Amino acid sequence: MTSYQFPSDFWWGAATAAYQIEGAAQEGGRKPSVWDTFSAKPGRVLHGDTGMIANDHYHRYESDIEWMVKLGIKHYRFSISWPRVIPDGRGAVNEIGIDFYRRLVDRLLEKGITPHATLFHWDSPQALEDRYGSWRSREMAQDFADYVSAVVSRLGDRICSWMTMNEIVCFTHMGYEVGKIPPHAPGTKVSTQKEVWQTSHHALLAHGLACQAIRAASPQPCTVALVDNPSVTVPLTESPADIAAAQKAFHTSWRNGGIIFPALTGQYSAIYLEQLGKDAPNMQAGDLEIIQQPLDWLGLNVYTGTYVRAANNAQGYEFLDYARGYPKLHMPWLWIVPESLYWAVRHISDVLNQPKLPLVFTENGCAAQDELTTQGEILDSDRILYLRQYLKSVHRAVAEGYPVKGYFVWSLMDNFEWAWGFDRRFGILYNDYRTQQRIPKASFHWYAECIRQNRVV
Repeated sequence: MTSYQFPSDFWWGAATAAYQIEGAAQEGGRKPSVWDTFSAKPGRVLHGDTGMIANDHYHRYESDIEWMVKLGIKHYRFSISWPRVIPDGRGAVNEIGIDFYRRLVDRLLEKGITPHATLFHWDSPQALEDRYGSWRSREMAQDFADYVSAVVSRLGDRICSWMTMNEIVCFTHMGYEVGKIPPHAPGTKVSTQKEVWQTSHHALLAHGLACQAIRAASPQPCTVALVDNPSVTVPLTESPADIAAAQKAFHTSWRNGGIIFPALTGQYSAIYLEQLGKDAPNMQAGDLEIIQQPLDWLGLNVYTGTYVRAANNAQGYEFLDYARGYPKLHMPWLWIVPESLYWAVRHISDVLNQPKLPLVFTENGCAAQDELTTQGEILDSDRILYLRQYLKSVHRAVAEGYPVKGYFVWSLMDNFEWAWGFDRRFGILYNDYRTQQRIPKASFHWYAECIRQNRVV
């Protein structure tokens, strides 16, 4: 019988993102992000919700950190808002914005919590969208690197764990679309798939330049990571044939071959490029060398997976639809596939040939239909079921010797869930948006016990 015990130096953490929790959208010199503009347009976000107030974390960060202390985490992942730091996207640094993050980080350190900062979690400055169309322009990559230098030179005495950007595929391929309004900011319709691929190529370039900028600007030794959300192909059975099929399918599942492949290997997947044909992005000499920067670790955001099996066709594999009765939680895509975490690790090691690259699960969690009982509790046993099974999958990877060093639950608290507004709740703290009261759910107490015992309970 396994006890699901983790190594003593395993990182137990929780994660958030600036636009989803901070609020104070017009305070302290901050100017609009593309998400402010997008969510203000009728019909773009459910119920017309916006991040103008969100969780009011900008004013409540001290009490939110007290919740982290009660939870027992020693690691907290958050993001820094570009339009709070450089409101016009380029040029003058807003020191008032920097001071907010100084106060936040100082309080975390005071409480014995290590800060892990994501430099970009989708909230790019609206000023750059107006100037040159955001990620449609190569200029965005250099402006991002300059912003990163400004942040790291000012906060690098306090923060030594940096992530460049979060989920490139979401703010590019879900923010730009051919022929229809995409579901994410900036919500730009373009005329060709090639233009969409150009946005993610520019984001990869920005990541590479940011890695260089962090290492140049940091006043102390630090670690540099990228956070990606690969589409995880899971073998239907762990037979040699299905495993080989899942490995081959990893190249072509969703956008993997054009995002995580170049970031880690310096090349777009040849299998994927063949599929893209004329839609492949234009690249300049030296781009791939800039994109493939050495990483100290890779952040993986994994919530679900796609089942694959061997097939007698040209590809040698087929993607499988979910059975009608297959369980899922409170998002259309949130099928419960716990082994996706294990196979994400296997694919980074074996398909991308990165067996020694340290890995951290920077997001994993679920939206559930949380309801307050008459006693004022949230008994989210469905979330506990989900998290327990997924953490067992993390443990399997650790037990087999893969270099998995940590896990951050998404999210510390319910928050602005992008186009779903406040309708979908991913937190282990319930947030009452009328009063901003935080209420610990049953999953909060369960996760605290996992941390206390350093194992899956």
